[in-house]
Amino acid sequence: MNADYQDFKHKELTEKIINIFYSVYNKLGYGFLEKVCENAMMIEFKKEGIDAVSQSAINVFYEGKIIGEYYADILVDNKVIVEIKAARQLVEENEAQLLNYLKARPPRLSSRWRAGNRY
Repeated sequence: MNADYQDFKHKELTEKIINIFYSVYNKLGYGFLEKVCENAMMIEFKKEGIDAVSQSAINVFYEGKIIGEYYADILVDNKVIVEIKAARQLVEENEAQLLNYLKARPPRLSSRWRAGNRY
């Protein structure tokens, strides 16, 4: 990954998440469904003693009332949303989805992981 994550809000946690992602990706390879990658990452989070919840509900409010619900793939330490995409490349809709999660659950750090085919 070429991202310079030194300025991320939760730097140490972000580094651990990135390492876990690459560990899973290197062991599984590419082409698996998102749920398979999610399950493998959850195993790694547990091994590392990192609090993580899969399919974490995110309520959307309008004028104080719940009007909808999203499910983040993984919520790590109640701080970072991990959204896994099994796709050749990420598209604008993926970014919009993540931005909506952040609007519904601020302030959080989010990350997208492409677990699809190699470049």
